[in-house]
Amino acid sequence: MMRKTAGLSLSYRLAVASRSLAALLGGYLLASLASVCIALLAPLPQVDATLTGLLLSFVFYLLAFIWCFACRSAWRAWLGVLAPSVLLGVTSLLAYRMQTL
Repeated sequence: MMRKTAGLSLSYRLAVASRSLAALLGGYLLASLASVCIALLAPLPQVDATLTGLLLSFVFYLLAFIWCFACRSAWRAWLGVLAPSVLLGVTSLLAYRMQTL
């Protein structure tokens, strides 16, 4: 006797794959830019600021991962990861430029 199992639709599988990529790649991008931004802007000695940024990057990565699977759509997941990444990237660039002047 053969059973018929209800398969998942292709659009659902692609949405889960997109969320997974947003969580893995976008989360990594967000965490690395947050680490750089904190290291540049924290009013601490350079070693302490770098270490603080590195440790807090794990929190940012976790939050990005949770965000990607808590959203209603994959578009919101990508937007919620890429928009703060752009903001942190611009902030890091400006902070770096201000320090090198």
